[in-house]
Amino acid sequence: MTGHDTPAAFLDGFVALLAEAAVTGRRLTREERAVRRELGARAAASGLGWRVLVREHLAAGRGARPAEASPDDVLSVVEQALDAFAEGYESAQRLVIRQEEAARREFIDDLLHGRGDAGQLAARAERFGLRLSRDHAVAVAEGPVAYDETDSVPRRVQDALFSHFESRRLLLTTKDGRMVCIAPGDQGDVLTHFAKQAHAATEGGQVALGRPRSGAIGIGHSYQEALNALDVAHRMGFDDPLLRAADLLVFPVLARDRTALVDLVRETLSPLEQARGGAQPLLDTLNEYFDAGCVAAETARRLSLSVRALTYRLERVHTLTGVDPTEPVQRYMLQTSVIGARLLDWPSRPL
Repeated sequence: MTGHDTPAAFLDGFVALLAEAAVTGRRLTREERAVRRELGARAAASGLGWRVLVREHLAAGRGARPAEASPDDVLSVVEQALDAFAEGYESAQRLVIRQEEAARREFIDDLLHGRGDAGQLAARAERFGLRLSRDHAVAVAEGPVAYDETDSVPRRVQDALFSHFESRRLLLTTKDGRMVCIAPGDQGDVLTHFAKQAHAATEGGQVALGRPRSGAIGIGHSYQEALNALDVAHRMGFDDPLLRAADLLVFPVLARDRTALVDLVRETLSPLEQARGGAQPLLDTLNEYFDAGCVAAETARRLSLSVRALTYRLERVHTLTGVDPTEPVQRYMLQTSVIGARLLDWPSRPL
C-alpha cells in the first residue's frame, strides 16, 4: 500500500454525489456506478480491508448529509454507492485469488516434478511457507474417488491439520486426484497426523510416506517414493492404511530391472501353469504361505484348508518347479519369484 492509498483516496466524488443525488432522490446513473466499481477494484488491489472502507463511507455520509435531504434518500444513495463499490472490490479480490491459486498450482507442479531453477524455486517456496534449505518429506493420500481442492474431504483434512499445527511450515494440496502434504523432514508428527485424518476422511483410504530428502529436488524424489509405495501396495494387495516407502525399498529394487524379473518369474514359476486349474491356485497358496511366515497351520487356516491339503499343494509346487518351498535355502528364490509375479501381475498378464 502506497502513501496515497488511504481510505479517503477511494471516496473520490462520493460526497458530491451524495449531496446531489440525495437531494433529488434519484438513483445513481450507470456511469456513476461504474466509477464506484472502479474505485472498489483499486481499493482491493491496494490491500485495504473492507471494514475500514465501509466505515469511511459511512463517516463521510454522516458528515456530508444535506440538510434538505431525507434520511431515507441519503441511505439510498449510500447503499447504491457501496453496492457498486463492493462489486468492484469483490471482483478484484476474486481475480487476485485466482491469480494466487494459479501461481500456487504452478509452483507445486514444478516442485513435485523437479522443474525449474533451484534458486528460483527456493525463493518462490518462501511465499508458500516452505524453506527448501531444510529436509522435507511428502505424504500422499489416496481415497476411493479422485479429489480436488474444492471437495469437502480435502478441506476437512486441511482444517484438522492446520488447527493442530497452526504455526508449522507445511503445504497441503491435491494432485491427480490425491491429497498431498509436504512437511519438514524432522516433523514426522505432522505427516502422521495427516495420514490419520486422511484415512478417516476417505473412510479407509491409504496414505504413503516418502523419505525425508533435501532441497527442491528432494521433495520431488520423496513424492515419487510415496507414489511408488501406493503402486506397490496395489500390485501386492497390501491394505495397510499407512505405507512407509522406507519399509518397501525391496520392491522398487526388484522392479527396477524388469527384464531380469520377467526371466526369474518365467524360469521359476511358469511350470505351475501345468497344474490343474492353472498357476493361480498354487501361486495363491505360496503367497499365503510366505505371508504367514511359512507356518503350515496358519497358512491352512487362512486358506480354509486342512494341513494335509496344504502339504499336498506345497509338494505339487516342488514337483512342478523343482524348488522346495519348505526348504530354507531354496525358499528364497521361490519367494522372490512370487513377489515378482505380484509386481508383474502374473499370470493375469502374460510375461
